[in-house]
Amino acid sequence: MASEVDQQIERARQAMARIADSRDGGGTPIARGRSRKSGTAAKRLKAIVIAAAAILLGAVAWGLVMPIGIFGALLVLVLLVVATVAIAAAPGPRPVSTEKLREADLKVLPAQTGRWLESQRSTLPIAARSVADSIGARLDALAPQLGRVDSDGEEALEIRRLIGEQLPAFVADYGRVPAALRTVDRNGRTPDSELVAGLSLIEREIADMTQRLAQPDLDTLQTRGRYLQMKYQDEAEG
Repeated sequence: MASEVDQQIERARQAMARIADSRDGGGTPIARGRSRKSGTAAKRLKAIVIAAAAILLGAVAWGLVMPIGIFGALLVLVLLVVATVAIAAAPGPRPVSTEKLREADLKVLPAQTGRWLESQRSTLPIAARSVADSIGARLDALAPQLGRVDSDGEEALEIRRLIGEQLPAFVADYGRVPAALRTVDRNGRTPDSELVAGLSLIEREIADMTQRLAQPDLDTLQTRGRYLQMKYQDEAEG
């Protein structure tokens, strides 16, 4: 009979598998869109607070030298409004070009590829958008694992080829197909279905990469769990 620790480990693995295989939650267009918007809004709010603090501190310093008066107070108010509107209306970060993706540092490559793919989402057929969103979730999961990867090693080259070259090139190839031909059958498949199949394959490969990179941590967790069981649980029972 499996021990309690074994059962807990198995339940944890099953939970991780359900999360990895899920196509909803963080991978859906709505959830990922909300996450992006909330992150951008938080950064803008922080910038507005900093700008407002700087303006108010400047006004206080000015007031120490000479009276601000009503016109000075109005000027401060105008500056606060202008700074708030300017920061709120400022454009967000632009996705990098496909050429820049090939040259990007490995640790930031998943995030940059994710932004690039998001910028292409509106050009994809509906059936491919959910797969693209899932790829974005996979890239988010892959990014923290890259700290242990040798940037000049074979693993890094494989990651670069897939998410920095093959993925953008594949989507770009589809984009060059005339819109009128994308739903026309060709050798048993339409360009739309070819795109969905290829993106699904890329998604699975990114998931496999993440699993391989996380394997040492999974093994360490399992080993430490067994040690704790032998050290404390078995001793207590003995």
